[in-house]
Amino acid sequence: MSITALSNGDPVDTAQRHSAIERVGITIAIDGPAGSGKSTVSKILASRLGIGYLDTGAMYRALTWYVLEEGLDPSDTDAVAQAAAHMDLRMDSHPENPHLWVGDVEVTDAIRQPRIALQIRHISTNLKVRSWMATEQRCRMMEARALGSGMIAEGRDITTVVCPDADVRVLLLADEEARLKRRTLELYGDVSPEHLEIVRAQVHDRDQADLTVAEFMKPAEGVDVVDSTGLGIEGVVAAVLALVDENLRGRLAQN
Repeated sequence: MSITALSNGDPVDTAQRHSAIERVGITIAIDGPAGSGKSTVSKILASRLGIGYLDTGAMYRALTWYVLEEGLDPSDTDAVAQAAAHMDLRMDSHPENPHLWVGDVEVTDAIRQPRIALQIRHISTNLKVRSWMATEQRCRMMEARALGSGMIAEGRDITTVVCPDADVRVLLLADEEARLKRRTLELYGDVSPEHLEIVRAQVHDRDQADLTVAEFMKPAEGVDVVDSTGLGIEGVVAAVLALVDENLRGRLAQN
């Protein structure tokens, strides 16, 4: 498959990107606050680029589920860190229909329950857990790249801690009301005043808690900012694809 367009800077189609990625692989790191659209955008990008999707938030949710099932106190730092080391977590990287298992139990739907959202702040701010997660997540990303494909990961500190050397690093932002509506639709399927207020508290508490251990509202050096407010999902996807093409052009020129 020709990759002339990437080499020359001409318009690029999906097949040309796939061919380029097969040659050099790619890792994409996307950070952002709750409701910024990073999960939706990442899944679409993974599908179009033919690479894996790593839902790092789901990993924290799965651990929260496991901790609650084991009857542990989510605020017990050491106990939760030990639980992480013993958790048998399996997850596929399919961008359109990802699944997770803890042991033999599929938890794909269970980790999206409100009770998980209420407790996850204890897990996500546990520094020992974050260290364990970063190692696991980076390993998955690097393995996918080495296999001649790649992976896109989204979360809070992917661009700075998990994979600061990712080929493409993006901070995805949006105004607070836009983020709130997106997350409410994701959880409840509507944006009724009652559900908006429930999610408002969850989003605020989660963001404030995570800001104590990760900076995801300001870009680190070398991280590109994409503001999704008013853009729409396709607009955000197009913006990130432009960054992907730019990165692939640069690396192909070096080979």
